[in-house]
Amino acid sequence: MEHIISALIPIFLLILIGYLFKRIKFPSNEFWANADKLTYYVLMPSLLVYKLSTASLDGLDAIDFVLTGILGILAVLVVNLILNSKSKTSGASFSSVVQGAVRFNTYVYLALITAIFGDEGIALAALLITFAIPLINVICITIFAVFVNDKKATFLGMLKSIITNPLIIACILGGGINYLDFTLPIITLNLLKILSASALPMGLLSIGFSLDLSSVKEAKAELIISSVLKLLVMPLFMYLIGTYFALNTILLSIVIIFAAMPTAPSSFILSRQLGGDTRLMASIITFQTLLSVLSLSLLLGLLAL
Repeated sequence: MEHIISALIPIFLLILIGYLFKRIKFPSNEFWANADKLTYYVLMPSLLVYKLSTASLDGLDAIDFVLTGILGILAVLVVNLILNSKSKTSGASFSSVVQGAVRFNTYVYLALITAIFGDEGIALAALLITFAIPLINVICITIFAVFVNDKKATFLGMLKSIITNPLIIACILGGGINYLDFTLPIITLNLLKILSASALPMGLLSIGFSLDLSSVKEAKAELIISSVLKLLVMPLFMYLIGTYFALNTILLSIVIIFAAMPTAPSSFILSRQLGGDTRLMASIITFQTLLSVLSLSLLLGLLAL
């Protein structure tokens, strides 16, 4: 339990500090908007390229590991669709429920995996998200196109969002360097290492700054459904599927933790762009982020990490 606390508490303290910065308006809203771009386009890609290009992935049963993640996401989507067929949820609200149930917070995920499993874990996590991010983008864009009927939700837009995603590009680049057994120059490695050190702290602070506690007061049934699916049902599906594939303890733990992540703050941006229920989306993001402190503690205890 002490190990769990030492891994979780610093992560959520950084999120809390970010929220306090928001309350005192430090240093400014404009600063955090630009900091988000810096983290997303420079710092996080540097981290992923550095960790993947230098990781030892020999003997990894990657197919079953990645397939577990993909099937778990699809299983939750199916449950979402079944529940929606029996309810009167509007298309805009349903899009927020789906995003809340299938998206994941990359910064919290990589920070927690790093704290528990170190470099080996973050390389495995990067491998998983290389496939998970495109799938999730396809799911969410399709949901908007079908249920919200927004003309902005197009196939070309979806394809562009995938092939221009800096995290996917970084994972492919880092994985390619590793696969080709190419050694980056020591200066380049040191530069990536320095940039990497700033990625997760900046990302976690930005999460805290993006929280909107006032939105939770208007909680709806959809918020509860989305959160239960994300924080409880998806980890259960991952456990069952991963056990079926006989994943080893580390791989199974990494994919279950992936499933238990709160939804991503970027869900709000997509909701705003494509006509979703932005108020509900803000509620889901904030509620899941806060609740995940408890749910992740319980989950890690059950995994005996």
